[in-house]
Amino acid sequence: MDNSLEIDRLEKIVLEADAIHKVAPFLKERVLHHTVIVADQNTYDAAGKALEEHLRSQGLNTELCLLDPNETGDVVADEQSVVQLLLEVNLGVTEGLIAVGSGTIHDIVRFVSHKTGIPFISVPTAPSVDGFTSAGAPLIIRGVKKTVAAVPPIAIFADLNILTQAPQPLIAAGFGDMLGKYTSLFDWKVSHLTGGEPYSEQAANMTEQALKSCVQHAADIGQRTEDGIRILMTALIESGIAMLLFGQSHPASAAEHHLSHYWEMEYLRRGNRALLHGAKVGVACAEISRLYHAAVDEGIFPGQQPEALRKYSGQIREWMTDVPSESRIRELLVVTGGPSTLEELGIDEDLFTESLREAHLVRYNRHTLLRALNEA
Repeated sequence: MDNSLEIDRLEKIVLEADAIHKVAPFLKERVLHHTVIVADQNTYDAAGKALEEHLRSQGLNTELCLLDPNETGDVVADEQSVVQLLLEVNLGVTEGLIAVGSGTIHDIVRFVSHKTGIPFISVPTAPSVDGFTSAGAPLIIRGVKKTVAAVPPIAIFADLNILTQAPQPLIAAGFGDMLGKYTSLFDWKVSHLTGGEPYSEQAANMTEQALKSCVQHAADIGQRTEDGIRILMTALIESGIAMLLFGQSHPASAAEHHLSHYWEMEYLRRGNRALLHGAKVGVACAEISRLYHAAVDEGIFPGQQPEALRKYSGQIREWMTDVPSESRIRELLVVTGGPSTLEELGIDEDLFTESLREAHLVRYNRHTLLRALNEA
């Protein structure tokens, strides 16, 4: 798969104070004079209103699509949100879409951008996820999470003045999403070795360096300093670009994300309020670390070990040393102010036990160690 076209779509990344004021010149340069700003009420208050007023003051025509929350008060990337945005798009007139928000809003916009052929611009309001540059959109379709084809933005304008004002839970969620790379990178190497899945040293190294920079500056991120937020946002963008380069989510998503997706679908089924994606991933990473370390310490699963795991057990044990202990991951989550346990997150024991048994089925084409443990 040639991913050069997807990378080429991303023409510009601006990460600095007052980046929002560089949107209008970019739109004029690209001759995108008729745009639709897509936001929810919170992200409109955080950045959308100021952007809307600025674009109009610069003589640009812009409409607003304020996405409606569901019955529990959450804006969800589902069929209803997609249709709401599609109804606001005027084909032949709308020249650009502007996603003002974080993960959910970007997923909705990138899918509609893909289906309509109208390019979109990213204006993050919180450093909460690594999916800003993604070419795939995880959508909830009839209650089931499916990642579908979409497109990355043509530009990202990440304003540090806005990002540093993001609520602490969203900042901690972004850090949690990055911590998840400890287990996703491990699972990726295991799946390549035991399941023949494709692998890229370049994408893996890019993701690993982004992860390390976040861990080294965890205190700054927790204290919301400008440097800390810049480092976190840079890491999230770089993680997204690694996925874009590889063409799939392997560098940044494995068993810890499968648990998160499973919990999300169950919460929707129950009618519960949604949990922040990165908060779930961070706690799931700690739980997967605990499970994996125990499995490796015990020799994976004596007597039932599949041939591939038996053959490469030494290599797998060596890779496991790069994954911090459960307690270390929880310590880092606490430093940045996020939940560090299932209890704090709100996941009950029954749901957790069920997810350990079934979450690998969310992406059954991935040969994670969680899948191997369940199939043993």
